[in-house]
Amino acid sequence: MSSDKHAHPARKDLAARVLDRTGVDVARCYQCGKCSAGCPLASEMDFPPSQVMHLLQLAGMGPEYADMALRSHTVWLCLTCEICFCRCPMELDIPAVMDALRHESLRQKKVNPRARSILAFHRAFLDSVRYTGRLFEMGQVVDYKLRSGHFLQDLLQAPWMFLVGKLHLLPERVRDRRALKRIFAGTRQAGEERP
Repeated sequence: MSSDKHAHPARKDLAARVLDRTGVDVARCYQCGKCSAGCPLASEMDFPPSQVMHLLQLAGMGPEYADMALRSHTVWLCLTCEICFCRCPMELDIPAVMDALRHESLRQKKVNPRARSILAFHRAFLDSVRYTGRLFEMGQVVDYKLRSGHFLQDLLQAPWMFLVGKLHLLPERVRDRRALKRIFAGTRQAGEERP
């Protein structure tokens, strides 16, 4: 059996798994900090983007660094606005790295507790599209409230949105439900097949 740490997928460190998933080699990051300087949410993050990249660089030295990256709130706050990508002199696709870290964080059940509302919103949005083929705002709001427990948040906005026609009581559904099911099944299968 090979002693190479990349010989077996279970032995790959987090940076190698991110490379497999995104094609981004985090070792190329030389910590200029331009990504963090341009990030509109850097002040809200526990680790700005450049520090997440550094944690990934250190992940091969010990599991605690990978764990810090996977448990960070940063990966859930990232808007994938791509400002960091545009500013990076090495053209590293940091939003793709953040997406890979979110996927890995979910897979390893290491999601930051502060990301609970973000995940609730994400799942409510996907459920709405999965069942109707498009966004059904009322259904998404109800689903989000049930998942997050934020029952009173924005409560006063609902009547106004209903009166101006922004919220509908019944969903509008796409005609080809089978095609919709195939899309979601194909996406799920592709996600499971990725390294």
